[in-house]
Amino acid sequence: MKQLVLKLVFPLTIMSFLLFTKWWYVLVVDGPDTIMYGFPLIYTCQGFHTSMSSQFFLLELSVDLAVYFLFWLGVVYLIHRFVWHIRIPKVITILLFIVTLLLLGFNMLFVVNPDNLFSCKRDFGVDIMKTGFKWDWQRQEHPDYYDYHPEKRKQ
Repeated sequence: MKQLVLKLVFPLTIMSFLLFTKWWYVLVVDGPDTIMYGFPLIYTCQGFHTSMSSQFFLLELSVDLAVYFLFWLGVVYLIHRFVWHIRIPKVITILLFIVTLLLLGFNMLFVVNPDNLFSCKRDFGVDIMKTGFKWDWQRQEHPDYYDYHPEKRKQ
């Protein structure tokens, strides 16, 4: 099982974490409306201090990674224990590692932006207006603010 964790669970965790997430359209208390990302907790959003920056919340990020890891560990364990004995060919292992490293490297290009902010925990409140799930390659349309606050629409 230790080999399966290294060869299968870690790559599946990283790939699913980077490719599939939940979006949250929120109204930030004393801030702009924005879209935040993360499942099950919000771990990233746009930076408020400058354009083209992001904010990352490390505690929430750690919890999200742990949830993804435990999910894949449970799935692999149950299949390995009760359905069939999983044996991964070396070619599949190499392919999984290559895809994982490419995805991780591509995402690291955005994370190492010097304008990004890293906080231990999100230090502002949010009012959640709408949520949904998306794949990384899908474009997320920004909802109309006035759909949630029609009284502020200028006539």
